Amino acid sequence: MDNKKRTQENGTGSPAQPQLRINVPSTAKERIPSVDPYGFERSDDFDYESYEEFMSEYLAVLTRRSIKWSKMLQGRSRVEKNLKVKRYVRKGVPNEHRALIWMAASGSQEQMEKNPGYYQSLLQAQHDPKLVEAIRTDLHRTFPDNVQFRKTADPCLQRTLYNVLLAYGHHNKVVGYCQGMNFIAGYLIIITKDEEKSFWLMEALIGRILPDYYTPAMLGLKTDQEVLGELVKVKVPAVWQVMAEHNVMWTLVVSRWFICLFIDILPVETVLRIWDCLFYEGSKILFRVALTLIRHNQALITQARNLPDVCDRFKQITRGGFVEDCHAFMLNIFKEPGSLSKATITKLRETCRAQIMAEES
Repeated sequence: MDNKKRTQENGTGSPAQPQLRINVPSTAKERIPSVDPYGFERSDDFDYESYEEFMSEYLAVLTRRSIKWSKMLQGRSRVEKNLKVKRYVRKGVPNEHRALIWMAASGSQEQMEKNPGYYQSLLQAQHDPKLVEAIRTDLHRTFPDNVQFRKTADPCLQRTLYNVLLAYGHHNKVVGYCQGMNFIAGYLIIITKDEEKSFWLMEALIGRILPDYYTPAMLGLKTDQEVLGELVKVKVPAVWQVMAEHNVMWTLVVSRWFICLFIDILPVETVLRIWDCLFYEGSKILFRVALTLIRHNQALITQARNLPDVCDRFKQITRGGFVEDCHAFMLNIFKEPGSLSKATITKLRETCRAQIMAEES
């Protein structure tokens, strides 16, 4: 074909150029990375379409919240507790501010500043061989689906995790180390990217926010499971009835919710939103989350015909769109369970604790 003919066909007055083909990803699975922003690999059954749909709206929320937080903080490294901050926390802390807010809200920042060099001194102390062995055994079991915790990662967060758990075990000899703490420390490290801050946040969680959850007798954990049972009896009686009928102990269905603080139970982003409130408002939040899951799904739970069926339904209720839309879910936890005062929880804890101690003695 001569140049004149080419120019005519092109219609631009210049010779036609070969077409450059750009491969535009045609499916959500091709468009969304297979590893999430926190380093977790997405599971084989991950719903990419639903996630993309949710993120198309949630990104706008995140951007809006980020601007509001930056405006409020104005570069400050401290934050006072007040109603405005509480409202902001409930609507979600942007990831870039999470370490700062968690440290400030939990009192960890203050503790760290009061005890300079303390964390390093724990690492330099003589180590208890039993503690070292217990921690080492669990290192490779911690988030095998997270690329940052693999031995091939650079840096590999397993070493950081080991240090935080070892320091905490020496700091709190009554607790030492128990399974579940590795996941909590892992999440703290992913968010803070700082060993010492992760240690002080562990100290706040295990020492103050969740007392006696991880001690050998686990009295705090056992107590809170029974407290949840009492709250369900009042707020979702139909579910309480099913549990009683099939003789299902609360520990069977909710112990992991409490001991792992919903890690590996609810989606990562939802867990982090729960933790925003946990550090700011305390353990009451765990009851709000548990009650919301149970109350919202009471029709499904009350159809259970036997004990294994009940257990299976409690697994089902932690999956799906209701928990994946973390923003709507967090709005729900402050509406669905109704009022939940600290006084009510304190009173129930006293009663349940006394009952458990009487049964165990």
